[in-house]
Amino acid sequence: MNTNITTFTPAVTRREFLKSSTVAAAAVGTLDISRCAHAAGSDIIKVGMIGCGGRNAGAAAQALSADSGARLVAMCDIFLDRIHAKRDGIKAQKAAQVTVNDDHCFTGLDAYKRVIESSDVVLIANAAKFHPLHAMAAIRAGKHVFVEKPHGIDPGGVRLMQQACDLAREKKLCVVSGLHSRYHAGYAETVKRIQDGAIGEIISMEENFLRAPYGVTERKPGLSELEWQLSAQYRFRWLSGDDVVQSLVHNLDRTSWVLGNKVPLKCHGLGGRSSMLGPIYGDVFDHHSVVYEFENGPRVYALCRTTTGCYDEDSSLIFGSKGKASVKSCRISGETIWRWQGQCDPYQVEHDRLFAAIRSGEPLNNGDYMARSTLITVMGQLSCYTGKEVTWEEVSKSDFSYAPGPEDCHDDMEEPTNLASDNSYPVPIPGRTRFGLQPKSPVGVKA
Repeated sequence: MNTNITTFTPAVTRREFLKSSTVAAAAVGTLDISRCAHAAGSDIIKVGMIGCGGRNAGAAAQALSADSGARLVAMCDIFLDRIHAKRDGIKAQKAAQVTVNDDHCFTGLDAYKRVIESSDVVLIANAAKFHPLHAMAAIRAGKHVFVEKPHGIDPGGVRLMQQACDLAREKKLCVVSGLHSRYHAGYAETVKRIQDGAIGEIISMEENFLRAPYGVTERKPGLSELEWQLSAQYRFRWLSGDDVVQSLVHNLDRTSWVLGNKVPLKCHGLGGRSSMLGPIYGDVFDHHSVVYEFENGPRVYALCRTTTGCYDEDSSLIFGSKGKASVKSCRISGETIWRWQGQCDPYQVEHDRLFAAIRSGEPLNNGDYMARSTLITVMGQLSCYTGKEVTWEEVSKSDFSYAPGPEDCHDDMEEPTNLASDNSYPVPIPGRTRFGLQPKSPVGVKA
């Protein structure tokens, strides 16, 4: 493991971009373009994909299933072969609704602009670093947006995502989050029963996402260092934000939901690398533990691990004075015995509701929780990196972002991290790593 101190510094260009976004939002006013955000007088809704990994391929198929008038018209990714493979796969399921020709298969870090130009609805599921920038660009262009989690990997990115959601509300455009738990009928009923007192007073909560690492692939011959890192986005902090942000965001969104959409006062975390040490695992940690403290509420114990050959668990457990609830199992035990018996595919439901909202002209906007839940994970991740307690006030006022800013990334850029002499990528060192928490303008996430 590299022992150099890692120092994080804010990106000046991000602040400039945020300022311009704020000005744009103010200039828009209350223009209602929700009904004209697809071809006027046409039943066709043009759909574009930014990112051609497995998650966005799934989202595209779900979007086409949600509306018979939806047509996939444009796709972009870093790699052309991945675009073609996903186009073929989606076409095998929805042949009549896939009209992407070769001229609308775009590559490169700026290719998202071409997809936005071509589409009425933009599906964003690429490296999380770019989610806020691409969402804002689409909304400024008057397009509806579906954006996968997480909704930023640092306080600066979360601020931009919140501004994008606020701008969408002013322009009466839809923004739907990939935090799909909110669209699961069984989870919603379980949360309601917990809030109605089925397990009594909540004493503590335990969130687990323990599994083998995903997105681990061998480096293909001929790839540059930058192409390799972009192809292995989950393995690099500057692209993914690491696993608390990537994986525990679903769990901590459910935590906040159960607690009435509250935010924690503070948290402390620990993490590091124990066994996933080779360069193929990049510069992320393979285990994290974060304890969150809420005002007049329970302590929340959040755990994630990405190691092979270990115990796995994916759960959201709530312990109360009169019983216990499992949100993911839709089950309550103790004084009240209950279990939800229905079936629900929240991945499909979120797209059903998105396209129904577009058709009705009654915009759907998930901005009330998507940025807030993401920032909860960001504070936990930064606590694990630094070994320090992090407060909500600190992280919500911070202007910190991982360099380079997404708006500064381009195909010929120098990669932000490289292998050290010991054949490993430098990783944060708790107790020595620092990042900027200087008070700036608040992130603006609605507590």
